[in-house]
Amino acid sequence: MLDLLLLRFDAPMMSFGTVTVDAIGHTAAFPGRSLLAGLLGNALGWDHRDADALTRLQARILHAVRRDRGGEIRTDYQTVDLGQPFLLDEVAWTTWGRLDTRGGSSENKVGTHIRHRDYLVDSAFTIALTLDPADEVPDLSALEAALQRPARPLFIGRKNCLPAERILIARGRSATLVDAVRDAPARPKGQTRLWWPEREGERRDLHGHRITFTDERDWHNQIHVGTYAMYEGHFEAPEAPRA
Repeated sequence: MLDLLLLRFDAPMMSFGTVTVDAIGHTAAFPGRSLLAGLLGNALGWDHRDADALTRLQARILHAVRRDRGGEIRTDYQTVDLGQPFLLDEVAWTTWGRLDTRGGSSENKVGTHIRHRDYLVDSAFTIALTLDPADEVPDLSALEAALQRPARPLFIGRKNCLPAERILIARGRSATLVDAVRDAPARPKGQTRLWWPEREGERRDLHGHRITFTDERDWHNQIHVGTYAMYEGHFEAPEAPRA
């Protein structure tokens, strides 16, 4: 039996970061290990300087995802004039109370910059998560405690993606992550999409097929690299019996 955490992502907007192409920030269809590692690291009080710890946590995460609602993508058009006085380096203070100067060439520090950022809107996901190996630090108990009392406010992908409810549902045990997430509370009606770890196999009962996607974050350089394999499938939730 697997020891695991059940999580729920429910928010007006969320973004599951993947490869950024030029100024276009795409979102994946479901939360991957890199996003979960970042969210859990934030709950633990880590920051980007803890790149080695984030890399190791990312490598240990095994998870399955059930999409409960939504999946529609909206693109936000963003533009900012970096030459405005309140955005210049000498006054660019962060919420940490210290100066955070902009890196790169001089062209990156002034002028009008345009970006496009994708978001999933009005969506909800249920996640079953475990760690392998289970006995390293942080363990599941540490993650459970951090989600109950996070060191900082949590967000789902980007800082403007605030959760609509508590992220941690419960701690539990199950034979597989697929079984845990399929049978988790608030199971939606009708056809429901699932994603699960490659090691749990094809699962013909879920019409599974193998997919690969970019979900290895290089935490030292803050970019997505490499590929990761999971299975994608669906099941048909039975309709509730009529009274």
